[in-house]
Formats: sequence, C-alpha cells, structure tokens
Amino acid sequence: MDATDKPIQLQGSLWLTVDGQNFGGADRITLLAKIAECGSITQAAKAARMSYKTAWDAIDTMNNLAGEPLVERLTGGKGGGGTRLTQRGVQLVANFQSIQREHQNFVSQLAQQAEALADDYLLIRRMAMKTSARNQFLGKVTAVKVGAVNDEIELQTASGQSIVAIVTHESTESLGLKPGAEAFALIKSSSIIVVTDEEGARFSARNKLSGVITRVQPGAVNTEVVIDLAGGGSVAAIVTNDSCNSLELAAGKTASAIFKASSVVIAVPA
Repeated sequence: MDATDKPIQLQGSLWLTVDGQNFGGADRITLLAKIAECGSITQAAKAARMSYKTAWDAIDTMNNLAGEPLVERLTGGKGGGGTRLTQRGVQLVANFQSIQREHQNFVSQLAQQAEALADDYLLIRRMAMKTSARNQFLGKVTAVKVGAVNDEIELQTASGQSIVAIVTHESTESLGLKPGAEAFALIKSSSIIVVTDEEGARFSARNKLSGVITRVQPGAVNTEVVIDLAGGGSVAAIVTNDSCNSLELAAGKTASAIFKASSVVIAVPA
C-alpha cells in the first residue's frame, strides 16, 4: 500500500439474536447497564441517548425475547420507586461485556493484518468477475498509442507477459486507460491459434504467448489445450480434434498461443 493511500481500518459490531430475531446489541446492553447504574429508566435513557419511549420499547422487546423479565419496576418507598435489573438482567450485561471484550480483541488482531486483508479483498473482487472469456489476465497498461479511430493498448501482466489490444478511442477515454492503470485482458479460447513449429513462419497476429502444454482435453468435435506460460499463468485454446492430431499436441510439448490484438477485450475494475 502506498504511503499516500488511506489505511483500511477494521471495525465490528456485536449483537445477540433469539430464534432469528434481534435481541440486542451494544446500544441495548448499554441501556441495561445504565439502568443498573442510575436506578431510573428516565436517567438511563438520557445517558444512553434514547427517548423514554424508545428505551421502554427496547426493554419490552428484550423481556419478551428472554422469556423472563430483565428489568423490573420498583414501587413505593422513600424515593417513590424506580427501575432495576433482575438477576437475569445483571447476568446478561456481565456476559455481554465479557464477550464484547473478546470480540474487540479479535478485531484488533485482524486490524494488525489490515494491509494483507486489503490485498485479499481486491483479489476476491477480481475473482468474482464473471465473463464468458476463458482467458483473463490482470496487468497494468504500459503504453497507449492513439489513432484516429482506434487506439493500441499495451498491457503487461502480473507474470510479465505483454499483451496488445485494439480498442476504440472512446473506450480508451471511458475506461481511463493510461500508463499505470490496472486492467484486465480477456481473450476467448476460440480466438487463439496454437502453433508448435514457428521456424521460418511469420504471423499477422500481434500477440504470442509461449510455454509448455500441460493439459489436452478432447471433446466430441474440439479439444481444449492449456499452455503453461513462462513466468507464470496459463492460456487455454480451443482447436479442432483434427488440428490436435495433426499438430500432435500433448502434455510436455512446447507451443505458442497466437491471437490478434482485435480479439482482446480490455476491462477495468469497477
């Protein structure tokens, strides 16, 4: 995380439920604690920053959900009566405060790993992206060549591969594509040509990713070929069964995935 970035802070709230219904959180337990301290629902409501009605509504709800009184009224006496917690109410406040301390310790321990959690959060968001493209590469824009209608975008993936895409100038502007921007390169497996013998050959396709075949999965008509790339990552291609046989594609054989810049779709994180 850069020094200019604002650090992520972790916070958490604790509440109790009974049969799926909200029994109470810190605000309601605070109200109970203030009743024990003040002996008056009016003073306790003010201390807990609640209206008198809201306080009694909360108490009635807690009493009903608990199945026994947590708060009881006192009548008569020199002070004219008041409100106090029952033994069950006292126990509930003590237990909640104990659990809350453990919860705060837990959140504090997680907060010490906030930077790593931030990285994982971004990764989870990336993994949640849904697309029909079989191949997805995350990287950063390294160059933008502006044309009259279309622009050429060069993207370097996290594992070091370079991918070139052709997009409209309007897309460049709307997606905020500029050097240093994070972006995805999406390529359908059906847009990839697999080559095993490049000696003396020239190709009009701009992109070439080379590596070693690690998986060949035949189907009724087509075969999926997965190539592990030098530096990390992999690329999948769909070829006909006839092509697979004629090229003698098999695990362990070196091969290159070739595809046009116009076949690359650029996406950016939301």
